[in-house]
Amino acid sequence: MQELLEAYLHSFSLSPATDGEFFSYIQDIYFSTEIQGMKQYPQHGSIDRLQHITSVAYLSYVLAKKNGADLRQTLRGAVLHDLFYYDWHEAGDGTHRLHGYRHPGFALKNAKELCDDLSVVEEDIIHRHMWPLTVIPPKYKESFIVSIADKYCATQEVLISRLPSYAIRFSIATQK
Repeated sequence: MQELLEAYLHSFSLSPATDGEFFSYIQDIYFSTEIQGMKQYPQHGSIDRLQHITSVAYLSYVLAKKNGADLRQTLRGAVLHDLFYYDWHEAGDGTHRLHGYRHPGFALKNAKELCDDLSVVEEDIIHRHMWPLTVIPPKYKESFIVSIADKYCATQEVLISRLPSYAIRFSIATQK
């Protein structure tokens, strides 16, 4: 667990200069206008969607290396897993109801428009990352890795945003 926490904290200070291997797998999509534009959307509490997908991708990288998964497919799927263009916290009219169930489909559609070369594994990662909330489980090791990393990051983000003492410790840890 300590390794995951350290990887999560490191995800806030990633740089192509110091984390070249990580970025080498995703640079073709990560620096696109569409992905960088995710910064405008809140994800969980004070964490924006770009930081969320960066953290999920980095944790997925650490887990994929440890478990012999395909790094390129894992990281590309992680970067694209939440590629939807709206703030799911808004819409008091109910249009974002069932967001947890529906957004993987929106993200997959958008990912296909952004990348014309998605693999079957990358599609599965995007479409199944909300399991077990969504009924059909992931098919591939890479998909399970991203799903686990997503839940870990979401939990950290909620804790950072809701618990003042946790946020203070997090702030101190990311400044080291």
